[in-house]
Amino acid sequence: MSAEVDPSTVPAMSYVYAVSRAGTPLEAALAGQPALEGGALRAVRAGELMALVSSVPSASYGTEGVKAQMEDLGRLEVLARTHHAVVEAAYEHATVLPMRLVTVYLDDERVRAMLGEREPDFTALLGRLEGHVELGVKVYADPREAVAVSSRAPDTDTAVSPGRAYLQKRRAQQQNHRRTYRAAGSVAAEVAARVAGIAEAHVAHRPQQGDLAQAAGENIVNHAYLVHGARADAFRAALAGLAEDVPGVRVEITGPWAPYSFATPPAAGGGEPR
Repeated sequence: MSAEVDPSTVPAMSYVYAVSRAGTPLEAALAGQPALEGGALRAVRAGELMALVSSVPSASYGTEGVKAQMEDLGRLEVLARTHHAVVEAAYEHATVLPMRLVTVYLDDERVRAMLGEREPDFTALLGRLEGHVELGVKVYADPREAVAVSSRAPDTDTAVSPGRAYLQKRRAQQQNHRRTYRAAGSVAAEVAARVAGIAEAHVAHRPQQGDLAQAAGENIVNHAYLVHGARADAFRAALAGLAEDVPGVRVEITGPWAPYSFATPPAAGGGEPR
């Protein structure tokens, strides 16, 4: 944040959603697209680049306001959904570089200065991502599901004491847990092997936990792959049926999305007004 400017004295600031090449039809294509705080989207241009921007109140997007939003899950969800909806809508019409959540500048002139300073990085990334999409691959391990499958087999050993039966059950649970996670690891390795000739890059994200992990089982792999749009179907076909016969292991493919995981140049910043 600039030391000589107090954001609290600025009535509105410029929130940046994405960067694209100048001359793209985004401004007209996104007319009416909901922006944060009920604002209208506009294009801020500098040289060969443009930024997709809307005005936001400094009270909510200055340093203290952003901190409050990050601590309020309801407000954070609205912010994230609106940001991503704008980016996804833009990506339907042009190659864009999604900016990090809460990338805020004091005014449009600061946005233009940022575009000018970072034009080489942005231009190179836009060229790399042209025509590409992001596909996500998640691998889940669910020992309980594996037990449910194995329990369908008939139990032939009925002449055991209750104590021995308990120990056998515990041992079986432990073995099943280890077996399921080993199988999930093997499936994850097979994912990389199957898409090696299709994906051009990949990023390993932290597995989803807590409120983000709404699916059954434990998310043990959460990877993003950069794929040319024309090869998205081939990517999915390469992974079809991968875990079909592996009890307790599930593979989920998501997307296509705008390539968030590959669009952030070094020192992209965000979160504090500049």
